[in-house]
Amino acid sequence: MYLGAALAVGLFDVLTPTAVALLRLLGAAAVLLAWRRPGRAAWRGARLARAVVFGLATALMNLAFYEAIARLPLGTAVAIEFCGPVAVAAVASRRPRDVAAVVLAALGVLLIADVRWSGSPSGVLWALAAAAMWAAYILLGKRVASAGNGLDDMAVGFAVAAVVLSPLLLLGGPDGLGALGDPAVLVLAVGVGLLSTVVPYVLDQLVLRRVGQARFAVLLALLPVTATVVGLVALAQVPGTVEALGIAAVIAAVALRSRDGDGPAVPDPR
Repeated sequence: MYLGAALAVGLFDVLTPTAVALLRLLGAAAVLLAWRRPGRAAWRGARLARAVVFGLATALMNLAFYEAIARLPLGTAVAIEFCGPVAVAAVASRRPRDVAAVVLAALGVLLIADVRWSGSPSGVLWALAAAAMWAAYILLGKRVASAGNGLDDMAVGFAVAAVVLSPLLLLGGPDGLGALGDPAVLVLAVGVGLLSTVVPYVLDQLVLRRVGQARFAVLLALLPVTATVVGLVALAQVPGTVEALGIAAVIAAVALRSRDGDGPAVPDPR
């Protein structure tokens, strides 16, 4: 996911972050539709509505995230964004160990973030918006996965979201889309879609069918760690001592939460 994000940062020189996020969505939708070829039932009724809401939440999460990493270091943006999964885990917790793991993960995220509001308030706000959408992604993704047709519904949801949100490509004006005539830019955009959307979200659907929302949310604590490492290697964003302590806290939270079973899965609100 964050190798794709590192590629996306490189595209910000020629396209707006919103345009890159939408191209990622379009590329992912095209790949998923060609692979899954959802049947007619996937495009009707409650199943379609559920898929579209999930697709829109995912698209808005990615859009807000790209706007955030255009203003903040990758690891910092992901750490703030992780407030969403932490909130889901906290609400869904049932045992003292769950609460301890969530507190430890939250502490690690705060250490990793080390954000100065005066530095980039818009970046922080975009990251917080991404956090809210990430929480929605977990909750909606569980419902889509539990319905038994997660990959097909994801393809449909992404396709509809791509169409609905495509006018946002013009926010930077028609001149801002001139880079789309460059085949290298289009190849990179498809690569971002594959790395950041198709592969990780397909794996998410497989995992969400097997574990509860609480465990899934805490396991996502590995993502700030991954983002920090990728930011260091690919973007030369060197973490300080505080961030290193945060990484250790996040790993400890994952280890604590994963020592035994997931416990009862969060009931489907339907």
